[in-house]
Amino acid sequence: MSEETAVIAGRGSRPPGTAPRLVVVGNPGNRRVGLFDRAVREAGLPAPRVVPWAAVLRDGGASFAADEVVRLESPGEDEEVDRALRGLADPTRVEGGARWYARFTAAVGTLTGGVRLDDPGELAVLFDKRLCHRALAEAGVPVPRSPTSGGGTPVRGWDDVRALMRAHGMPRVFVKPAHGSSASGVLAVESAGRGRIRATTSVEAAADGRLHNSLRVRRVTGEREIAALVDALAPDGLHVERWWPKASLGDGRAADLRVVVVGGRATHAVVRTSHSPMTNLHLGGRRGDLAAAVEAAGPRWAEALRTCERAAACFPGTLCVGVDLLPAVGWGRFAVAEVNAFGDLLPGLTGLPGSGAEGLDTYAAQVAALRDPRWRRRGHQ
Repeated sequence: MSEETAVIAGRGSRPPGTAPRLVVVGNPGNRRVGLFDRAVREAGLPAPRVVPWAAVLRDGGASFAADEVVRLESPGEDEEVDRALRGLADPTRVEGGARWYARFTAAVGTLTGGVRLDDPGELAVLFDKRLCHRALAEAGVPVPRSPTSGGGTPVRGWDDVRALMRAHGMPRVFVKPAHGSSASGVLAVESAGRGRIRATTSVEAAADGRLHNSLRVRRVTGEREIAALVDALAPDGLHVERWWPKASLGDGRAADLRVVVVGGRATHAVVRTSHSPMTNLHLGGRRGDLAAAVEAAGPRWAEALRTCERAAACFPGTLCVGVDLLPAVGWGRFAVAEVNAFGDLLPGLTGLPGSGAEGLDTYAAQVAALRDPRWRRRGHQ
């Protein structure tokens, strides 16, 4: 066991049995920070020290002691931090993804010392959908086909999207901001016959041309409006992938799953269903019946969880990821849409049977993993 792994396990250079000194880089008062703090306290450990993202950005970094175990939390849901990262005062604005990515990855790079639970290089891949797609595909993880995998294919606007759809025989695609999250700026585009195009999206353009997120998913049937939206999104980088035909649970609502993988093991899962292509809960999606999904998948359920674990294995230096899993019609095949660095916000959800996280929420499962000597981070074997 290396010195850094020993620190996580509460051993090493400190007195035997001493609890690890936990640090969270996050936004004080944020619900994510609060949920992790509660899980730590309930495990009988000292409350984690909180280092605000606002301070990291203001001071140009932060440093940690060698025996501090450092967890990064999402910098979202804080207007000051969002303004510093994206350079926009309005949190509903869609633009600014490329600026956010550059500034966030730079800020992560200013953190020094400690034992990290989120590998900086892996975070840079996780927050670029094109790079993440390539990492998954190269590892043999099933993913929807994409002509922009790896980021080598430029998408300068709608004309490029249309050309890619024709060249790759993809009449239905998802167009995603490369650095977006929570379906921000996503368009589900489909050919409607006779050359017509329609799209489903939650993004809306104001009279001044600025793009805003809306909680209302709408159908856009005019190609000119679709083109204007894509052209406005393109400067921040776009990822295009084939529209995966999702399964349903018998009620006509498309279904997918968010599966949380902690320490290499699938521990939690939630089904999300929607009448629209976007199943995000804040866009009108609903939590579905997990038992019904397990029954529909039958013996392939184990394969579904293994697929998520294979996806997480592409990021061995990151303790916890959330995998968006797409079941095909009939529940016979699965593909990974995305892997999320901060995909563990599932309040009240307890672990899957046989996962080792029974009775634990996603945060408690991570705390338990930190105390499990079987967990090894890349480079700390």
